[in-house]
Amino acid sequence: MKFLCFAATALATTQAFTTGPAAFTSPAAPALGNVFTDAGAAHRTRRATIVMDGKANAIRDRISTVNNTKKITSAMKLVAAAKVRRAQDSVLATRPFSETLQSVFGGLIQRLGGEAADLPLLTQREVNKVTLVVITGDRGLCGGYNSFMIKKAEARFKELTAQDIECDLILIGKKGATYFQRREYPIREVYDCSQNPNSKQALAISEEIINSFLSGETDAVELLYTKFVSLIASTPSVRTLVPFSASEISQKGDEVFQLTSSGGDFGVERKELEAAEPQDFPNDMIFEQDPLQIVNSILPLYLNGQILRTLQESVASELAARMQSMQSASDNASALAKALTQEYNRARQSAVTQEILEIVSGAAALE
Repeated sequence: MKFLCFAATALATTQAFTTGPAAFTSPAAPALGNVFTDAGAAHRTRRATIVMDGKANAIRDRISTVNNTKKITSAMKLVAAAKVRRAQDSVLATRPFSETLQSVFGGLIQRLGGEAADLPLLTQREVNKVTLVVITGDRGLCGGYNSFMIKKAEARFKELTAQDIECDLILIGKKGATYFQRREYPIREVYDCSQNPNSKQALAISEEIINSFLSGETDAVELLYTKFVSLIASTPSVRTLVPFSASEISQKGDEVFQLTSSGGDFGVERKELEAAEPQDFPNDMIFEQDPLQIVNSILPLYLNGQILRTLQESVASELAARMQSMQSASDNASALAKALTQEYNRARQSAVTQEILEIVSGAAALE
């Protein structure tokens, strides 16, 4: 009687771990052969079940969540890479216009000589007030891109006010606007920074800058933007927009970047471009308009082109920072999923070992 009770207990407990019929046949108990054969037949079509506690189930759910997060961050990285390529194409598309404008301007400056110094946008005057144009992004999830630019703007603002120079801000991008508005900085205008800057947006900003300078509301305008260096590096930079420097316009070179990929990894190739050769205007050439008026008309176009270029470069820097941030997030998700899988396996093994110990203890108690 005691033997039959032990056999029944062993049968009930081993069903959760054995799926083959061979384990249920025992030459030592021929009288129970039919019972074990019927149980083996019933288990042929049944999947093996693993008994786990609540901790293992919670870990399994968390692994699933981490893997889903990794899929999202990987997709966001690829989307940012596609937008970087679009920004690159926009820079290349505007390059011919910039070269022609630089060439014509250089030729007119050589033709005019010292007369060009009388133009309002080229006139240097005593600086009592400076307007800072700060370019940030509209969205986050891009690492330290926005915070670096905000810190750079704050440092420049404090530096100028320490010299008793009045300052105000033109903010491009929602992140910078939100930050400075909450701290009650003097703000002149606020603009959004879209992922695809266009000439219309750059024209609105350049008109505000020129009107402020020509009306005497400000004596100089400085641009703070993020210079695109590579997919893993960008540099917050400061440059003076107005008043213009004739030598800088006609002699400053340029550089373009191109997104590349090799072995599944993205990279950037940069190419330095020399300044465009000044166009030759013979002395006997007659202009329908005064050359001074032509130069005065070119300067707003040049400013508009520079703002558009810096907007495109800032967007490329933001997208590159987002690519890097999403790559880091994906790597962290992979590492976390691996660690959770190891913990899950240990919890599952612990549950199985605990049940085996219970079976052995029960069998020992019946002896």
